[in-house]
Order: sequence, then C-alpha cells, then structure tokens
Amino acid sequence: GEPGGLGGVVSTISSSRSPLQPPDSEDGEPFTTYFDSKIPIPEDETHSCFSFRKLWAFTGPGFLMSIAYLDPGNIESDLQSGAVAGFKLLWVLLLATIIGLLLQRLAARLGVVTGLHLAEVCHRQYQKVPRIILWLMVELAIIGSDMQEVIGSAIAINLLSVGKIPLWGGVLITIADTFVFLFLDKYGLRKLEAFFGLLITIMALTFGYEYITVKPSQEKLLQGLFIPYCRDCGTPQLEQAVGIVGAVIMPHNMYLHSALVKSRQVNRSDKREVREANKYFFIESCIALFVSFIINIFVVTVFAEAFFNKTNADVNQVCANFSSPHSSLFPNNNQTLEVDIYKGGVVLGCYFGPAALYIWAIGILAAGQSSTMTGTYSGQFVMEVTLLLLLTLLLTLLLTLLLTLLLTLLLTLLLTLLLTLLLTLLLTLLLTLLLTLLLTLLLTLLLTLLLTLLLTLLLTLLFWKVAGGLLILLICAINMYFVVAYVRDLNHLGLYIGAAVLSVIYLCFVAYL
Repeated sequence: GEPGGLGGVVSTISSSRSPLQPPDSEDGEPFTTYFDSKIPIPEDETHSCFSFRKLWAFTGPGFLMSIAYLDPGNIESDLQSGAVAGFKLLWVLLLATIIGLLLQRLAARLGVVTGLHLAEVCHRQYQKVPRIILWLMVELAIIGSDMQEVIGSAIAINLLSVGKIPLWGGVLITIADTFVFLFLDKYGLRKLEAFFGLLITIMALTFGYEYITVKPSQEKLLQGLFIPYCRDCGTPQLEQAVGIVGAVIMPHNMYLHSALVKSRQVNRSDKREVREANKYFFIESCIALFVSFIINIFVVTVFAEAFFNKTNADVNQVCANFSSPHSSLFPNNNQTLEVDIYKGGVVLGCYFGPAALYIWAIGILAAGQSSTMTGTYSGQFVMEVTLLLLLTLLLTLLLTLLLTLLLTLLLTLLLTLLLTLLLTLLLTLLLTLLLTLLLTLLLTLLLTLLLTLLLTLLLTLLFWKVAGGLLILLICAINMYFVVAYVRDLNHLGLYIGAAVLSVIYLCFVAYL
C-alpha cells in the first residue's frame, strides 16, 4: 500500500523533467492518492488477452466517473428533452455520451501513464497566475454542479415528505448525509465503490420502473436514436440539444477520472502493465457509460411518450381529477407544458399514481446524493494540489462542501421553488461554457504527453490533433450559440456589451491554454 492518503503532503517535482514525465520509481509518486492503499491487480496466466478477474480488479473508477452522467442536472435535461422534442433528440444524447467516453478515455490515460491526475499536471505545466485562474474556473464549475446536485436531492426529499420538509431542510440533510457517506472509504475503497454501485442500481430500478409503467414506443425510440434528424424543430429544440451536451459532459469529471485511476496498483515503468491498465479502464468506462446511457434513455422516453405536446391545461385537468395538491403548478392555459425534476415527479404522480411520484423521488435522491459525493472528491483533488494545501481529509472536504452549503442554503431560503429551478438552468449554462476550457486543456496536455513520451505513432497523433481540434471548435460554437440565445432573451444593451467582452476574454484564455 501507499502511505499518506488524502492528508498526505503535497510536493512538487523538479523542473528538470518534462511536466508530463512519469515520476521516477525511486522517488515514489509526487502526490499521494486519495486513499491510504492501492488495489492490487491479480496475475492471470491462463488468460493472456482478456481476464474477468483483472477487469473486476480495475472496475470502480469508471462507475464513480459515470455518476456525473446521472446527476439531477442530467435528469432534468433528459425529461425536458422528452417533453420539448419527444424522441427526436435521442441521437444527440448518444453522440454526447460517445464524446464523453472519448474524453474520459483521455483523462484515464493521463492518470495511468503519468501517475499524475489533471490538477497535478496543470500545477507543473502552467505558471502561477494562469494556474490560479484555472483553479477558480474549475472550482466555479464544481460549486455550480454541486449546487444543482444538492438542490436536486432537496427537491427529492421535499417530494418524499409531501412538502413537509422545505428545500432548505433538504439541503441540510443532503450535506449531512454526504459527510457520513464519504467516510465509507475508511472501511475500504471497494466498499465505497460498492456503495456507489448500489446508488446506480437504485437509479436503474426506479427510472426503469417508470419506463415499464409508461411503455414508450420502441419504434420511435430506435428512430430517434439512430436517425440524426429533427423534423419540425425550432429554437426550443435546438437549445435543448445544446443543453444535453452541456449536461452530459461535465468539466470537473476529467479531473475526477484522472485521479480515480491512480487507485490501482500499476507499475508505470512496465509498458505491458500500462497498456493493460489502459485497456481494462477503457472497457470498464464503456460498460459504466452504457449503463448511464440506458438510464438516461429511460427518462427521455418516459417524458417523450407521456408528455410530449401536452399543454398546461391537459395536466391541470388530470391533476385536478386526481385531487393532487400540486395542480396549481400548471396554469389552466394552452401553453406547452414545461417540466423540471419537481414538476416531472408531480405529473408522473397525476398520470400514473402516487407510486410513480415516490419512486421518481427516490431515483432523484440517489442521483443527487451520489453526484454530490463525487463532486466533493473532484473539489478536493483540485484544491489541495492547486493551492498546495497540506490539509487533512476532513478539513479539505469541509472547505469544498462549505462553499456549496452556504450558497445553496442562502438561495433556497431567499428564492421560491420556481426561481430555484430557474437557477439550475443557469448553472447548466455555466457548466457548458466551462466545458470548452477543460476540453482544450485536456487535449493540449494529452498531445504534449504523446510527444514527450513517444507512446503513439505519428498517424495516431495526427488523428488526435484533428479530432480534438474539431471537437473544440464544435463545442465553442455550441457555447457561443447558448450565450447569444440566453443574452438575447434578456433584451438589454449593457448585458450585450458585457457578454461580448467576457466572451472575448474567455476565448483568449482558451487560446492561451
């Protein structure tokens, strides 16, 4: 095992080596991993190409990473996609998941090959000022994501308690739960990974129940998944497609995954072990993201089948007939139904009975609780390395969660439920903007890694340059569209100018990275 754990001393490496060169074996790893010991990989001489024993040993980091694809922000994006566009945007969800898999593969390879996670590499690659700016932006992304997740859990608790526990009470319960669950690692890394697996299973069962209850059209599902076209789609559907990309690909998840893979015992001086680790981590990531994709499909298709083209009046009448106390949420007019994770549970309860509402709330609670925990770990990795803080586990987690707790608690006390739900949409916009920054950073560092360590052929390097460049341009275009659409709706000249100035600064920083 490796001593130190989360509270280990953070040290820097001599600048005589390349910033992406793996640490020398005699020096030991420059930063301790987030747990006190590493999981050994068993030898399996009978299966040289593929071993289920080895795959099981490598299984864990990919499923923790996949939690970010199942957080309340993703669930809300899914249900809105179904309600606004029906089955027509399923192919966008598929494409975003594939892009996410590509990026997670890059992040995992960075951690496996160098023995450093993304925050550590940034510390060695950039000067102090850009490093601090980068840290602030990543920390902002983590806080924004955590706020979405805590609010999602609070909404689930509110639904389960039939409104008796207010949102601010749900926030306090979620934060307290997070502290308790995070200390499961003291009983062993595998137990913590098993707990995350349990939460993913709960999400699969609860949202799967909704899928079986609603019985979506399988023909429309397959058409929406494999035909990249959106007939009769306008601005709302286009904005929803952009929102899917922003919700699925989480910026801080790159930091998380590159750190999680360090929990396995890999001899980085042995190229065979490095290649083997990359192979099994990729297989595990494929399985984990496939599971998360199926769960997302459940949510999109449920709302596409049951609530696409429904009006507020339609839902109001059904809820009134059901004697639901929430029927006032839907004005008696002919405007198209707009849903979020709170209203989504309500309309499921009105149409399919109380069981559908409570099972939905349990799924949202599992999503919020698990993603809050992984978001906290992301913040801890970034904070202790970037600021060179010599902190214990408890103090680092306190600093990471305290920012989220104070902001979320304040907002849930001051804002109504409707305004709180609007805030989650603004946070999705923020995460979409920060995605380009992190994507540029990750691809730049990986290309530097390939050049420095000569781990690939020239053709492969050219592929990553072209594919990465196109991906950055695509997401930059998506981000700019999102900003223009949002600012245009505000209809204020000062905001136009401010957004333009900030966009120029933002793009310049991306170009610098």
